[in-house]
Amino acid sequence: MSTHTHVLEDGTVITHMHDGENAHAADHGHTHDPKEVRLIVNRLAKAIGHLESVKRMVEDGKDCSEVLIQLAAVKSALNNTGKVILKQHISHCIVDAIETGDDEALQNLNQAIDRLL
Repeated sequence: MSTHTHVLEDGTVITHMHDGENAHAADHGHTHDPKEVRLIVNRLAKAIGHLESVKRMVEDGKDCSEVLIQLAAVKSALNNTGKVILKQHISHCIVDAIETGDDEALQNLNQAIDRLL
């Protein structure tokens, strides 16, 4: 099990643990459909590729307006991926949390929504 700490732009410190590939199952008591996970990973890979392209545009001195347009596209792709993850989280994790009386999961959802938005 490994512990990771992240510092958000507003200075908030978030620490969480990973336990290999089953970290999510350990945290939530269930696993996600591998097909859904693959779709999200593919969305993220496309956004990463697009962001790398924007980075090259900046390095190559491309027009600032074009860079901003492409950066907006990356931001939109990430926001849409966040929406997909949020919907799946509510459909799976939160439903399980409600069924098991896990109030902490609901509090964590509220915090995640605040950070996402």
